[in-house]
Amino acid sequence: MSEMVAPLRISVALRDEIIAHAQAELPRECCGVIAGRAGRATRLYRLTNIEAGNRLYRVDDTELYRVYWEIEEQGGELLAIYHSHPASPPYPSATDVSLAFWAEAYYVICSLADPAAPEVRAFHIRDERITEPGIQTV
Repeated sequence: MSEMVAPLRISVALRDEIIAHAQAELPRECCGVIAGRAGRATRLYRLTNIEAGNRLYRVDDTELYRVYWEIEEQGGELLAIYHSHPASPPYPSATDVSLAFWAEAYYVICSLADPAAPEVRAFHIRDERITEPGIQTV
């Protein structure tokens, strides 16, 4: 499989929706997926964090399965998985890396460590190796 090196192409509106979701879930982590076509994000799906506490997220398998098939049926692809870090930097934690099982997906993290300046970054995680292709707002 080839490495994804292109930046995640996402609209300002979708980026802002990730930030709004993160803010709405405080102090817990939010989570969701982003559908796309040809490497460009087209739709965001907010998912439910079923994990207790504010240091981890876990998606309900049934909810994820339903959303995955909805994306497929609409001719899209699961482009990215996103979650928030309510109080830490937007960089994959050891847990994030260990749970990164979709090698072709972007992993997007929204940090609210500085509530006045939320930060959103995109990563690629394969075989526990992190690269940062970045985000291109379109």
